[in-house]
Amino acid sequence: MTHFSEKFIYVFLSTLALLSWWLAEYSGLIEPSKAKVKGRHADYFSKGYTQWEMDETGRLKSKLVADEMMHYPGYWATQTKKPVMQFINPKTPPWIVAAATSVLTSDGKKLLLNGKVTINRAKGEGVRQLIINTSNLIVSPETSYAETKAWAELISPPNITAGTGMKVTFKEPIHLELLSKVKGKYETK
Repeated sequence: MTHFSEKFIYVFLSTLALLSWWLAEYSGLIEPSKAKVKGRHADYFSKGYTQWEMDETGRLKSKLVADEMMHYPGYWATQTKKPVMQFINPKTPPWIVAAATSVLTSDGKKLLLNGKVTINRAKGEGVRQLIINTSNLIVSPETSYAETKAWAELISPPNITAGTGMKVTFKEPIHLELLSKVKGKYETK
């Protein structure tokens, strides 16, 4: 082989290698590097979220429903929009707790309801309807307990009682306590 033909083979093979690389690059055979998106983006989310909790006998104890659920990487909790928590009691209508947004801790032991919170228990056999208006409620789904340091208004038509700070247990025995500055308006027969 001549010196010229050796150079031609090296140039030909080099050109063939470059052409192969170029075709692989532009045809998608080589995976492009992933660009990192700046900002805060959820690592998982759900539209229409539901979480159930059962008691030791397998009956429904509580249920959390939200329009949206989002979790962010490295964040200690899950955020929800329009959460509605129900506490089920076998003898009375369920307690329904609703808010605009909430934060559920990663272990599921605390639900922090933000902004205006409404608690409603419908009238049932042996119980009167009760509506509670408050804000910034901390709920423990596991123990069916909630508390707030904010103002709370209890409406059991036709009576209204209000105060600052509240503790409530949604399971038997039901306990509701206003902590301070309690005032009421009661209708007598």
